[in-house]
Amino acid sequence: MKEYKTITKIAGPLIFVEKTEPIGYADIVRIALPNGEIKNGQVLDTSHELVVVQVFEGTAGIDVDTRVKFLGDTLKLNVSKDMLGRILSGSGKPIDNGPDIIPEKRLDIIGAAINPFARASPHDFIQTGISTIDAMNTLVRGQKLPLFSGNGLPHNEIALQIARQAKVIGKQENFVVVFAAMGITNEEAQYFIQDFEQTGALERSVVFLNLANDPAVERLVTPRMALTAAEYFAYEHDAHVLVILTDITNYCESLREIGAAREEIPGRRGYPGYMYTDLATIYERAGVIKGKNGSVTQIPILTMVGDDITHPIPDLTGYITEGQIVLSRELHRKGIYPSIDVLPSLSRLMNLGIGPTRTREDHKQVSDQLYAAYAEGRDLRGLVAIVGEEALSERDKRLLKFAAEFEDKFVRQRRDEDRSIAETLDMGWKLLGILPENELTRISPEMRKKYYKAAQ
Repeated sequence: MKEYKTITKIAGPLIFVEKTEPIGYADIVRIALPNGEIKNGQVLDTSHELVVVQVFEGTAGIDVDTRVKFLGDTLKLNVSKDMLGRILSGSGKPIDNGPDIIPEKRLDIIGAAINPFARASPHDFIQTGISTIDAMNTLVRGQKLPLFSGNGLPHNEIALQIARQAKVIGKQENFVVVFAAMGITNEEAQYFIQDFEQTGALERSVVFLNLANDPAVERLVTPRMALTAAEYFAYEHDAHVLVILTDITNYCESLREIGAAREEIPGRRGYPGYMYTDLATIYERAGVIKGKNGSVTQIPILTMVGDDITHPIPDLTGYITEGQIVLSRELHRKGIYPSIDVLPSLSRLMNLGIGPTRTREDHKQVSDQLYAAYAEGRDLRGLVAIVGEEALSERDKRLLKFAAEFEDKFVRQRRDEDRSIAETLDMGWKLLGILPENELTRISPEMRKKYYKAAQ
């Protein structure tokens, strides 16, 4: 195996090496510095004369005397059942002062492509305990449902709450949470670790932490490490795995940084033109496979730059994934937690996971009616600002009251409140009691007869 001392150029996290023998894409590289330090890298690009290598630990200290060795293998993750309850770095090394993980297998982090024919349609309801998600934007096992947030909004708290509370109801099956954080501050990392340890959620979780001061390149491997661990638990040990990835915006920023170092021609807003493809290689690793009991469900979290939903990152994410949950700054200002705005939120697979056998027979109708009444109540707020409440009809006043109660009772929850789907739907009926029965146009007469009670 040849060693090269032919580094010709360094650009940010990248080194350019002249070579003589053929080198494969994504090969691992061992870089030995003159002071004895060893760094690792991965081949990004290869041509007849040059190889572009991204260095995971950053290029500080690399000079002309540095030796580069191509190992002829791709990046792999050591996996085993012992990973449960462990906190690992973004590149899969333990950082919780525990022992090294003795691997049962070494898996390629790129993963294998899932044959579309082998995919089964997702249909099992996952209960998160958060009413706005469970009732109106239901998460289904095997779905990818992103959370669109903004700077300063409580997406981390919501992510932790889902990680603690999520379960497949009606089945006593093993449920694993894989939590991957990219580019977070030390303070956030401490907050995550503390929460996992205090609430006991760590026992069924694997946590990958990539900090803001870690190299940008490591950020690109963190979600793939997490998904490799998730696929191992799902398809080897029949677990239902929920993968929470926060924050995809930091991931895309690293992608842009590397693109700039490679002097690529940028696409929208300076992000690489292949960002769509790159994100798809992450999101499409969710799903259910025929003949396998396990599944991988994803909740990627991203902060929208300047709260702009048309920004390339949320835009492309929305294309690939099956819906979105949007956080609202307005609700956050009112002090409502979780500040989920149900109107722009959507779960495209919701109808597959609800109904008589899965949640409850009235679920769909209650959800539709809550949407309709809340949307109308919100519209009326704009009208009240112009004409005053006195000018409204009795019906409009009721809808206004409904919108306020909906935000205060239905959307608002405690951070440790775990509502069952039955509690959530009963609360929905209680709120619908504010409206006269003949106004519930989205609900069948049978359902009204069974569940409707006018508010006193």
